[in-house]
Amino acid sequence: MTDTLPPCPECSSAYVYQQDALLICPECAHEWAAGDAGGETKDVRDSVGNLLADGDTVTVIKDLKLKGTSSVIKVGTKVRGIRLVEGDHDIDCKVPGVGPIGLKSQFVKKVSG
Repeated sequence: MTDTLPPCPECSSAYVYQQDALLICPECAHEWAAGDAGGETKDVRDSVGNLLADGDTVTVIKDLKLKGTSSVIKVGTKVRGIRLVEGDHDIDCKVPGVGPIGLKSQFVKKVSG
């Protein structure tokens, strides 16, 4: 193979290998298409403009009714270890007392520290 593969966009590892159409990093297990050399870096911001990242802790800024149930996620609920995803509900997380759920970043605020 005469091409040199680009470093991993997540951890900058040089040990990237190609499997079919995907490039794979053995250190952080990140997978991406060969043409996406970093094109998936969409910034996700909270309600006040703070940049969010995987693993952050956020608080809910307003009561959120859950569709199909009578449950409500109360304002001030702290959610730890969020995961950013693509789509309308751009945060996947586990809310205490509710379980796994998708949230919109516009309804949360990042907890500093």
